[in-house]
Amino acid sequence: MPFKIYLVEDDKNLNLVLTSYLKKEGWQVSPFLTGGDAKKAISVPPDLWILDIMLPDIDGYQLLQEIKLTSPNVPVIFISARDADIDRVLGLELGSDDYLPKPFLPRELVIRTRNLLERVYDDNSLVLDIPPYNIDEKSRRVKLNEKLIDLTSKEFDLLIYLIKNQGVALSREQILSNVWGANYFGTDRVVDDLVRRLRKKMPELNIETVYGYGYRMIKS
Repeated sequence: MPFKIYLVEDDKNLNLVLTSYLKKEGWQVSPFLTGGDAKKAISVPPDLWILDIMLPDIDGYQLLQEIKLTSPNVPVIFISARDADIDRVLGLELGSDDYLPKPFLPRELVIRTRNLLERVYDDNSLVLDIPPYNIDEKSRRVKLNEKLIDLTSKEFDLLIYLIKNQGVALSREQILSNVWGANYFGTDRVVDDLVRRLRKKMPELNIETVYGYGYRMIKS
């Protein structure tokens, strides 16, 4: 089955161009010109959202929050022509997985979309037991005593990265590169915020702060 993508972009011409490029990759694309129309589709989540921040009817940040309430694990790419630094940081803090400032080449969006889909839906997965948690990479689900723990896509990516590097001190720069991708150029404070959220949701994880450097998961 092809990946299903929801594209929310109010510029009709740009919407048509991006939709065409994405469809050429074999993906199933549903384009939306308004936040209101996109909001109606939240209950039937896609494999990935591409979301413009500046919409004529609904603030993109508000729409992102509503998406994450329903589907916390579905990845989101933010696009915007506004202040790049502010939008990038705020979008990532709210749960987006990537950010692309306008203007950009449609091919760049295709590459970022493919990379994100491959990272999130990689079939080479394992079931990991990190007592007391059970983690399924393929389904991207985490359970505690058979109860599902809702993690955002970035929280899950960080969890897997820490697990696969247990006992290793990881710098904030390493975490940024491996969880957000090499193209991320924002502040590394998003790492601290992501670790804080993961600790809150999974308090039994032994994530140690390496002061002035980064973090390390202690082997269980």
